[in-house]
Amino acid sequence: MSGIEDIREHMEVIGADGVHIGTVDRVEDNRIKLIRADSGVGHEEHHHFIPKGLIAEVEGDRVRLTARGDVVADLFEQEQTGQPLDETHQ
Repeated sequence: MSGIEDIREHMEVIGADGVHIGTVDRVEDNRIKLIRADSGVGHEEHHHFIPKGLIAEVEGDRVRLTARGDVVADLFEQEQTGQPLDETHQ
C-alpha cells in the first residue's frame, strides 16, 4: 500500500469495486486531477478532481478509491474551489 506521493501520470483510477473511474493527469494540491478525455462521466469540458481522502491504496499502475465507482462522480471536486460539484456543474 502506498500514498498520494506514489501516484504518477497515466495511472488508472478505479473504485472500491474495481470499476474504471478515469486516468491520472497529475497530483495537484493534494488531489488527483483526472485527464479530461477519460473522466468516466461522459463529458470533457473541464477536469475532475478526486480528494486525497478517497484514496484507499496505490498499487502497481492503479489507484484504488474507498468509494464504489457508481458514487465517485458525486464526490468529484471543482477545479478552483475544491468544493464538491453540484448538479449544474456535472
